[in-house]
Amino acid sequence: MAEEPTRSRLGRGLAALIGDVGEAAIPAERARGQRRVPTEFLRPNPRNPRRTFVETDLDDLVNSVREKGIIQPILVRNIPGMEDVFEIIAGERRWRAAQRASLHEVPIIIVEAGDKEALEIAIIENVQRSDLNALEEALGYEQLIAEYGYSQNDLSKIIGKSRSHIANTIRLARLPDSVKALLASGELTAGHGRALLSVKDPEALARRIIERGMTVRDVERIANEDDKAEKAPQAARRREKDPDTRALEKAIEDVLGLSVSITHGSRGGELKIKYRTLEQLDAVCRRLRD
Repeated sequence: MAEEPTRSRLGRGLAALIGDVGEAAIPAERARGQRRVPTEFLRPNPRNPRRTFVETDLDDLVNSVREKGIIQPILVRNIPGMEDVFEIIAGERRWRAAQRASLHEVPIIIVEAGDKEALEIAIIENVQRSDLNALEEALGYEQLIAEYGYSQNDLSKIIGKSRSHIANTIRLARLPDSVKALLASGELTAGHGRALLSVKDPEALARRIIERGMTVRDVERIANEDDKAEKAPQAARRREKDPDTRALEKAIEDVLGLSVSITHGSRGGELKIKYRTLEQLDAVCRRLRD
């Protein structure tokens, strides 16, 4: 019973914690004020969902930090048993830039947060700033689900993304390792990754995408061709069905806008509805509930 109020309070306070707002907007019970500390007092978070720091992007931030300093404080939490040493919750990129710019001190806000809240804040801060690549985002969501029992609906509310976005992003973690490496490096986009989930040989096609500069639409067209090739035997089997069964399949397809197959025998039968996206599945579920 105590978990839900904590989760709700977190959702309301996150905008203050990670947005461009002043210290006064941060819930008093969660933060202990802004201060400046030596740069070496901070430690990176080993559970930070962001793993990739592009040097060219960091160079731009270093120049900005050297010119104007760090405008937005870094969110940190105390490390048990270590006085005046803090673990970064959000803002590791700013801290790295400060080190390279030879800043002696950085502004921080100390937040009282457990492992779960620290991970939530880190993911949300990075997602809102588009700092995570698609794979890092997927693995971050999976971590919250695996370690803290969140559902996709929970994540949708907390992260501020649609459930279909959460689900489609998580699916990227199912790609072959070689394809995930290309996502992590930025050579493939999230759109490419989602389209590759629907093809027979994602690794081979991923190499073609890079070699030929293929667009997401190109990949989707290939996925559709694969789907048509897969449907051809089904169409042949359908032609063997009796007219009443074919008519019923078509009637259901006209309602749902999806491919439908009915098989039946003396002991019952089976109705199959094929969907390609989670949005289509959601639409079927809504119709079933109506």
